[in-house]
Amino acid sequence: MRIVLIGINFAPEIISTAVYSTGLAEDMAARGHAVCVITAQPYYPAWKVMDGWPKYTYRSEVSASGVRITHCPLYVPSRPSGMKRILHHITFAITAMPIAIARALREKPDLVVVVAPSLLSGPVGWIAARLSGARTWLHIQDFEVEAAFATQLLEADSFIGRQAMRFEAWLLKKFDRVSTISRPMLDKLRQKGVPESRIHELRNWANLSKVTPLAGVSPLKAELGISTPYVALYSGNLANKQGLEIIPEAARKLAHRKDITIAVCGDGPMRERLVEMSADVPTIRFFPLQPLDRLSDLLGMATLHLLPQIAGAADLVLPSKLTNILASGRPVIATTKVGTALADEVADCGLVTSPGDAAEMAKAIEALLDSEELRRRLGRNARQRALEHWDGAAILGRFADALANLVQPDAISPHEIKRTAI
Repeated sequence: MRIVLIGINFAPEIISTAVYSTGLAEDMAARGHAVCVITAQPYYPAWKVMDGWPKYTYRSEVSASGVRITHCPLYVPSRPSGMKRILHHITFAITAMPIAIARALREKPDLVVVVAPSLLSGPVGWIAARLSGARTWLHIQDFEVEAAFATQLLEADSFIGRQAMRFEAWLLKKFDRVSTISRPMLDKLRQKGVPESRIHELRNWANLSKVTPLAGVSPLKAELGISTPYVALYSGNLANKQGLEIIPEAARKLAHRKDITIAVCGDGPMRERLVEMSADVPTIRFFPLQPLDRLSDLLGMATLHLLPQIAGAADLVLPSKLTNILASGRPVIATTKVGTALADEVADCGLVTSPGDAAEMAKAIEALLDSEELRRRLGRNARQRALEHWDGAAILGRFADALANLVQPDAISPHEIKRTAI
């Protein structure tokens, strides 16, 4: 099968959507498909094109597994506001369009996959598919329009807000399959009028072979100069939709605890503000993102993980970092409302506190610090949850079958062949 994948985030970015888009492409290539990726110059989460990459020209490369990748230039705002983000995504769509058309006309793909964010690149994939006769698949990592409303990057009743919702509704009708990552997000697709026959669940996954529970002390702890017995860790993008202000506020309420370091490993538009908020709080320390080959050491350094989220985005996104947090076998404290997808996933694997309530988060941190038995029980449950629900091999296998069924509906999947043989 010839597959074109279009998505603004891809390797060498090492967090969030890029991890899963890269994983999808590499897995499809490993299954023998010819995979072409059209993506942007790497910029996330620092919102700055990585050193050594051209800002104004295209760059092409081939991965070790044979995935052909074209990185497109785009506008990258250093301080992304609502309008600047829109321009950012528009420029990617513009520079991706000629590459997508060329691939469509020259290579006649069987399938075009678009990963959102960004929805604005959806028409690029749809046009490429129309030119080549390919089937189409839209995968939604988060409902970015409503997330922009929830984080006040856009006003829902503004002209741009109304047009954004109309554009989303139009685009959802154009794709043969639309997938997303959690139960409430699947429900939202139904609410938006996507027929059940076109909806597919494609969960993010844990890298269970690379993220394993550490029995002893992580070597990364000493390398980062952390000497306290306990570590509460947040690692990832530092942006406004996470409600990260709660972390320095909770750290301030734990100033009397000399046995804990609250470690924030990441980058993004909120980093400077968070550092300013933490200037007088010795409990909290900031570190850069760690490379992927240190992921297990990083997550295993944590006594517990922090997973803040604002209330308004609870059912619009499911934090991608959750999968590997669970795989690390450490408990997690998530700020969300009971009944949300995040609360359901964290149940019996950690504690849930109210969004924005720093005092409640601090109390939950102390409860875990003061009970080794509770930490161990929740950590065991977390690893088991990852094994049962977030296994990458199983999730990607189901996705491969769904792709084959979409492109060749009369073909028998490899899984069905095995069952028939038995």
